[in-house]
Amino acid sequence: MGNFKFGVSLREIGSRDAWIAKCRRAEELGYDVITVPDHLGTGRFAPFPVLAMAGAVTERPRLGTLVSNVPFYNLALFAREASSTAALLDGRLDLGLGAGHMKSEFDAAGLPWHNAATRIGYLGESIGYLRKHFDDEGIAQPRLLIAGNSDGVLDLAARHADVVGFGGLRQQPGKPPGTFKLDNAEAMDERVAFFQARATRETEYNMLVQHVEITGDRRAAAEAWHEKTERSAVADAGELLDAPQLVLGTVEEIAGQLVARRERYGFSYITVFEHALETFAPVIEELSKRP
Repeated sequence: MGNFKFGVSLREIGSRDAWIAKCRRAEELGYDVITVPDHLGTGRFAPFPVLAMAGAVTERPRLGTLVSNVPFYNLALFAREASSTAALLDGRLDLGLGAGHMKSEFDAAGLPWHNAATRIGYLGESIGYLRKHFDDEGIAQPRLLIAGNSDGVLDLAARHADVVGFGGLRQQPGKPPGTFKLDNAEAMDERVAFFQARATRETEYNMLVQHVEITGDRRAAAEAWHEKTERSAVADAGELLDAPQLVLGTVEEIAGQLVARRERYGFSYITVFEHALETFAPVIEELSKRP
């Protein structure tokens, strides 16, 4: 299954100095990849400029989008932004692509909201367009991450991605777009098996962890998270103990969980959100001591 790789999704830029400090801290703590999301709203930022700055103030981590909301963009303009950033990052870009899932953001941008099949079709079209653009510009192709949970997106990832991103979230039936439920461990088995049955290339498996908690009482932590978030729309809190989207326990327990989940699912590239930047760091250190 290979060694682990760890990423952090930084979601708030703050001031220029704060952004620089945050990127350098992520590198210092041992994170291998710094990623940024692509959302609209107060406090959100344009992904590519901040990735370029992150590249200027760090040396080791790869930099990427997790993920670019492709249906937001005209492909010619998106390709220009991505290739310019790739050139500035000199081979360190991980270009993450997704089909979009928040109707409210499309509404805010004055963009049409299409059904899932249309958005996934546009995502598929973007892959060939981007590759041709990079070739025409003479810029090395970035590593391509395709993330999602639907059959259509996972099928694209199976055919085109260097990294497949599993989030383990799916739209709740009858709820507004962007209202998710968390897949349990068995549902994640099915999603990984679906991908593997279609994979045509060697692909790295990424898991975007929704919650990290260092605790001596895993069940109490699962119950508290289950109670406060709609994303845990599972039968009971006990299911969360095995869900790979959450890591709960002591540092040693979490390290063991990640090893077990790597064996079960193939998740060797683990990404946590910014709020877990410091919390998760001891787990990185612990796993660095293990074979």
